[in-house]
Amino acid sequence: MVFEFDKFLTVTFTLFAVIDIIGSIPVLVGLREKMGNIHAAQATLVSGVFMIVFLFAGKQFLSILGLDIHSFAVGGSIVIFLIGIEMVLGKEIFHSDPNSKGGNVVPIAFPIIAGSGTLTTIMSLKANYDQLYILIGIIINLVVVYSVLKSLSWIERVLGEGGLTAIRKFFGVILLAIAVKIFSSNIGVFGK
Repeated sequence: MVFEFDKFLTVTFTLFAVIDIIGSIPVLVGLREKMGNIHAAQATLVSGVFMIVFLFAGKQFLSILGLDIHSFAVGGSIVIFLIGIEMVLGKEIFHSDPNSKGGNVVPIAFPIIAGSGTLTTIMSLKANYDQLYILIGIIINLVVVYSVLKSLSWIERVLGEGGLTAIRKFFGVILLAIAVKIFSSNIGVFGK
């Protein structure tokens, strides 16, 4: 296999946009205030395990449910599209559980970092890209997640409210375009 840098960038930035660790900073800051401390290594490790297990065992899981990768990719593209709409418009479509009692695994590792959107995206990407690109993209994003969690206070001060909003909206538009691409490249399978 010849390593194609453009595919690597697409996968990495798609995961970055879906994980949306920068856009999650306000939520993470609120959780840090409630919990007292966020253990960056633990949250990163647990979310990484979720993503990697889903990358390698997700297809088998889908086959148990009687689904194929293209069906999941189409469904996933709709979820990715809705996440993008949510980011651009600033309206909450996917509601979080307000009764969730803090912790580094729940809600930080799952669902904030490795939530249903991230796992759906991994499966959707699998329909179009080699596993190696996705694995490298996951690892790079985990490094970014760990760095953000470790330097949460500093990032919050540097970006400010306006900077965080601008970044979130930018990646929302990127997600909308990626969702359309995944949908259009997989929906044709059903007409055959």
